[in-house]
Amino acid sequence: MNFTNAPTGSNCRPFALTEGTRFQNPSHKAGDPTMYDLEIRRVGRRYQVDPPLIKAVIQAESDFDHRAVSSRGAQGLMQLMPETARELQVDNPFNPRENIDGGTRYLRQMLDNFNGDLTLSLAAYNAGPGLVTRTGGVPQIPETVQYVNKVLKQYKEYKRQSGNGIFLVRE
Repeated sequence: MNFTNAPTGSNCRPFALTEGTRFQNPSHKAGDPTMYDLEIRRVGRRYQVDPPLIKAVIQAESDFDHRAVSSRGAQGLMQLMPETARELQVDNPFNPRENIDGGTRYLRQMLDNFNGDLTLSLAAYNAGPGLVTRTGGVPQIPETVQYVNKVLKQYKEYKRQSGNGIFLVRE
């Protein structure tokens, strides 16, 4: 199936997107969880964010698919919203290196804004810092509650796998 805004043949027919329409590559399989380990470790050091945490966020956000686009328009590995990507000066959110750098900087901002409180920082990464501040805690939005729990669980597992915080990298 091909899409165009300039139909050239009689076999073209209109297609309208409806609310919640999402395209997914049917051949997509979860990305290799070790593929970005070097970059995650490098960026984690730069912004003082634990690499297993970055990896857990990527797992929850995109399942390591650097081409992922959410139904709300978030893009890339760490699912940056276009406005957030612009604010972070991420030119190409589908470029894994740029996305991991920008997403980790944003996560660092959330950790700083919420005094290192990991739960609130993850809620803010998902639902926005304004909402977390207004509600004074994790907003009781099912998606956000599930997201925080998923990232924390995966973070714990990546920490366990990394052997007391030493991040194993396949080089």
